[in-house]
Amino acid sequence: MKQITDTVFMVRPVQFRLNEQTAVNNYYQDQEAHGRIKNEVANNKAQEEFDAFTTALKNKGINVIIISDDEKNDTPDSIFPNNWISTHQNGDIALYPMFAENRRLERRPEVLDTLEKEGFSIANIIDYTSAEDEGYFLEGTGSLLLDRVNKKAYCSISPRADEELFIEFCEDFEYTPVIFTAYQTVEDKRLPIYHTNVMMALGENYAVICLDCIDDKTERKNVLKHLKEDGKDVIAITENQVNAFAGNMMQVHNEAGDRLLIMSDQAYQSLTADQIKKLEKYNEIVHPSIETIEALGGGSVRCMMAEVFLPKA
Repeated sequence: MKQITDTVFMVRPVQFRLNEQTAVNNYYQDQEAHGRIKNEVANNKAQEEFDAFTTALKNKGINVIIISDDEKNDTPDSIFPNNWISTHQNGDIALYPMFAENRRLERRPEVLDTLEKEGFSIANIIDYTSAEDEGYFLEGTGSLLLDRVNKKAYCSISPRADEELFIEFCEDFEYTPVIFTAYQTVEDKRLPIYHTNVMMALGENYAVICLDCIDDKTERKNVLKHLKEDGKDVIAITENQVNAFAGNMMQVHNEAGDRLLIMSDQAYQSLTADQIKKLEKYNEIVHPSIETIEALGGGSVRCMMAEVFLPKA
């Protein structure tokens, strides 16, 4: 079983802007920037950042499958495909229920067709999307952090990550659930962080995590116990660094087998020299600038890359 992949698929936006439907519980979306940047300008900037980012990945030997969004539906967040799909080494694909109604339109059959055209084999589709009708959500590898090797799934419970649905996923995919709630401070209140992958990232040999976000001491100890028993080097980040998207990073490898850690430039600039040194022990760091996407989308590089673990046909 592999923890990291050399292939990702990414969706190039055509109508990127601040999504009002997600802003109700994604407190990383910057309303002030929304006031400054007109929608058309936002999309142009997002496309420029997207193109520079995908070029940087390709230059490092990562296989990037680029799928363009279309204008059939209002899908301002289509640039973040990892929330509606995950792929698995046995050929399974999971489709996930999404909190925002306009994000449900991102689930396009053409994406699966493209993966098959690229030579990947899809065996089964496990579809959780009917949970939307009952008001339950689980937003893909935004909500789920998968330790694929040790068969553990970490999930911070939030309005976008339902505990029962998470346990159902773990039963279906045979993962051990590790459940907690991560919080952030919003106007002096502690509110749940919308996605687990904002405050935590898993590499092959390490975990980047903001332990200060897990207010419950028992939950914090339990998460640490699981990471340590699996031999992960735990690299702690602060809440301020989470606000700079330092938790939203992803390890990949290229065709030559070199390990790379992808994070945004904002995230990289927020890290200390000591943290960078610890991370560079395991991989080279690639850090494209995607400031418009981060400010308006409230997500970063991890959200933009949907990993492809499917077997070749």
